[in-house]
Amino acid sequence: MYNTLQYFHKLSTRFDEQLSVLGGSALSLALRLYVGWQFFKAGMVKVSDWQSTLSLFREEYIVPVVPPELAAWMGAGGELVLPVLLVLGIFSRPAALALFAVNLMAVISYPQLFELECPAAVNSHFYWGILLLVLVSFGPGKLSVDAWLGKRRTALAA
Repeated sequence: MYNTLQYFHKLSTRFDEQLSVLGGSALSLALRLYVGWQFFKAGMVKVSDWQSTLSLFREEYIVPVVPPELAAWMGAGGELVLPVLLVLGIFSRPAALALFAVNLMAVISYPQLFELECPAAVNSHFYWGILLLVLVSFGPGKLSVDAWLGKRRTALAA
């Protein structure tokens, strides 16, 4: 009985490593594309009407310590540059961690998010934060510039 169970277990897990590498890489790419696109869109909205963005940062968003104009530049810059790094998979973990900080600052600086009757706004930030932490924890996968550079570094060292 034990040998039969062991045989079927071995058979069922035969491709686990390959599936983990390929599936994990595909999932990481999907997460990078999805989250990167969400932040990039937000950055594009900010720069498309800069006067409104400045007005929001002066009157609505309560960003601690940083002056509103600088916060607007930092927010828009982070939402435009970091997603590109994330999607390409270069400096992926630092980009994901920095976007997590941008996301956290957005939630902290806009307390009205918690007053809205529709919880989707807060939930979106929560989900994006979780997805970014997954990317920080597990990395960009094989389908990234980071993986390609890592392979080249290993090949050059050998």
